[in-house]
Amino acid sequence: MADPSTDFALLERWREGEEGAGRELFGRYFDAVYRFFRSKLAHAAEDLTQQTFMSLVQSRDSFRGEASFRTFVFTVARKRLYDHLRTLHRKPTPEGIGSVSIADIASFSPSRAVAEREEQQLLLKALRTLPLDMQVALELHYWEELTVTEIAGVLEVAEGTVKSRLQRARARLDERLAALAGSDELLRSTLDDFQRWARDLQTYLAARRTPDAAEAPDASDDAPPEGGDAPPA
Repeated sequence: MADPSTDFALLERWREGEEGAGRELFGRYFDAVYRFFRSKLAHAAEDLTQQTFMSLVQSRDSFRGEASFRTFVFTVARKRLYDHLRTLHRKPTPEGIGSVSIADIASFSPSRAVAEREEQQLLLKALRTLPLDMQVALELHYWEELTVTEIAGVLEVAEGTVKSRLQRARARLDERLAALAGSDELLRSTLDDFQRWARDLQTYLAARRTPDAAEAPDASDDAPPEGGDAPPA
């Protein structure tokens, strides 16, 4: 019998209609999933978070335990995000939606509702100018502390690709920060204490709602969320 406290056991119990298990699982991952979407599409973060948790239930049979459960969670979230972005970005993307930046797709600029300090706003704006695959890799690395192996699972690429992508992404991010900073003082403040501003932004992005205030979607509803089951990458 599976340990009732494990993530996958909770998923099983939620799928069987146990609402308390759904609330517990939702509470464990709400902040991380909500932050994942809010850093890219703040206006759609709540809907995409709800859709992700419903997709977790509907695609539970595809989870074989070969990767960590959080890898499974972020894989479903990434596929949900990319599918949503394909509906917004009508231009041909031969290299895939992951090669396009949020700035290319949506015209939303970070506001104080999303990032409070100037350094936070600058960092988020720069992240949104990176190719989406790079932004996702950096955020999973710095904010969610996923390993290279886990990030490779989420992005469905080789570990070597993740390592080189993280290096190139950080270098590109520094270039974008320099280009977007309105003053040398703001740039120095952001770069000199990068870890702090990244950590503060991580906390701020998840602060709008708390897991206790969030309600898990109804797992008894067999209808798939808008956009259908978790799509392919």
